[in-house]
Amino acid sequence: MATTAAPVMLNNVATDAMAAPPTDDYWERIYRWGPWVLLAVGTILSLASAKLLMTPAERVSALVLVAGAVCWERWWWRRDKDAVYFTGRTVLAFVLSWLNPFFVFYAFIGYFDAERLLPERWVRVGLLSTAVTMAGSQIGGLPPSGLTMWIAFGALFAINSSIAMMMLRISAREETRTQERIDAIAELERTNHLLEQAIFENEALHAQLVLRAREAGIDDERRRLAAEIHDTLAQGLTGIVTQLQAAQNTVDPVVAEGHVERAAALARRSLSEARRSVQNLVPQALEHGTLDEVLGRAVKMWEADSGVTAVFTVTGTAEPLHDDIGATLLRITEEALANVSKHAGAGRVGVTVSYMEDEVSVDVRDDGCGFDPSAGSVRGFGLRGMQSRAARVAGEVTVESEPGAGTAVSVRVPLVREGTVG
Repeated sequence: MATTAAPVMLNNVATDAMAAPPTDDYWERIYRWGPWVLLAVGTILSLASAKLLMTPAERVSALVLVAGAVCWERWWWRRDKDAVYFTGRTVLAFVLSWLNPFFVFYAFIGYFDAERLLPERWVRVGLLSTAVTMAGSQIGGLPPSGLTMWIAFGALFAINSSIAMMMLRISAREETRTQERIDAIAELERTNHLLEQAIFENEALHAQLVLRAREAGIDDERRRLAAEIHDTLAQGLTGIVTQLQAAQNTVDPVVAEGHVERAAALARRSLSEARRSVQNLVPQALEHGTLDEVLGRAVKMWEADSGVTAVFTVTGTAEPLHDDIGATLLRITEEALANVSKHAGAGRVGVTVSYMEDEVSVDVRDDGCGFDPSAGSVRGFGLRGMQSRAARVAGEVTVESEPGAGTAVSVRVPLVREGTVG
C-alpha cells in the first residue's frame, strides 16, 4: 500500500503545482491590447490639453503621428511582434511625447514587453530608451528648458532607469523560479514514471519469485522424500532381504526363525519410518531419547545385523538437540553404516559423537578396503543424500579414504539446541 501510494503522492504534487492559476493568457492580453489602450489614453489626454501645451502645427503633427501609430499597431496585430515593432513603437512614443507629455502613456508599455520582444543584449537599451521618454514627459516635455530642468531630467532618468533595471532583475528572478518549478515538475513526473515502472517490475518479480519458491519447495520436498525412502525403505528392504536369505541358507530351524523375526522387525520399523517420513516427522527413535542414546542403540543393532564389531563413543557434554539436527545426524550415520555393510568388508567400525561449543559432529570410521575418492567411485545416491541432508541444516560431510586403509565419514553441523525456533 505504501509503495503504491508513493507515485500517487508525487503525481498529486505535480498536479497541484500545474494547477496554479495560469498567467500566460493574462499577459497575452496585456501585450495585445495594452498598446491600444495606452495610445487611446494618451491621445485623449493630449487632446484635452492640446490648446495649453501644443501649437496648431504640433496638433496636426500629433494627429498624423497618432494615425501612424494606429497603422503601425494594426500592421502588427496578426503578426508575431519583434524588435522591429518595439523600435518603431518606441520612436513614435518618443516623438509624440515630445509634442505632448501625455503621450508618455503610449511609451509606458515598453517597460513590460522589452524583455519579450528584444534580443537579450538589447533589452537594457530598450528599457533605457523608454526611461528617456518617461523622464522627458515628467519634466513637462522635451527638450528641457534651462539647467534646472536638465538636472531634473537627469535625476528622473536615473530614477526611471533604476526602476526599469530593478524590474528586469525581478523578472529574471521570477523567470528562474518558474523554470525551476517547471524542471521540478518534470523531475517529479519522471520520478513518478520510474516509480510506477519499478512497482510494475517488482510485482512481476514477486510473482516470479513466488513461482520459483513454489517450484523450489516442490523440488526440495521431492528430494526429502527420496532421501527418506532411501534411508528407510531401501535400507529396511535390504536388511529384510539379507535376513531372509540367511534364514533360507541355514539348516538350523532356531537360527532361521531368528533371522525371520529380525526381518519382520525390520519390516515393521521400516513401515513406521516410511509413514513418518511422508508426514515429515522426526524419526520415532528420537522421540524417546537423546541423539547419543539413539545412535548407541542404532550402532548396537547394526552390529548385531552385520556381525561387524562396532564401538560407539561420545565426547563432550551431551545436549538435547533440535529435531532437524538430530534427525540429520541419525540419518547420515545410518547411511554411512549401511555403506560399510555393502562395500567396506570391514572387521571393525568406530562411531564417535562429539559435542563442541557451537558444533556437533559424528565420525564413522572403518578398517575396510577403502577406495580412491578422486577416482569417482563414490558418487552414488547415498553420499549425495548425506551431503544434501547436511546442507539443509548448514552442515557439511567429508569423506577420507584410500585403498586398503579404510574410510572415514565425518559430518559436522551447527549445535542448535532443543526448543530453538528455526
